[in-house]
Amino acid sequence: MLHTMSKSPNKADFTTLCAIVNKNDAIILIQDGILCGLVNTYSLRNLRSISTFLYALKVDVYARGLSARLSSNIVLISYNQFVELSVKHKQQLYW
Repeated sequence: MLHTMSKSPNKADFTTLCAIVNKNDAIILIQDGILCGLVNTYSLRNLRSISTFLYALKVDVYARGLSARLSSNIVLISYNQFVELSVKHKQQLYW
């Protein structure tokens, strides 16, 4: 399953996300969801413990000036790669 997080961790239902994600699910951070991937945060610790595949939309990271603060465990992707992941994962949830 593909989970797309577009809201900051305090605006989304982060608890439910953490409860339903499997290790093989992919999580893409976009828009304000990028804040979930900042180093030394509660949200990043939880995301790393629940999913093996963490991505962030590169343009959103750079637009917010957060590239230096984003965890190195998160793979930066382009819009084209986002579409490829969407095609690969038939089931998707938007947070």
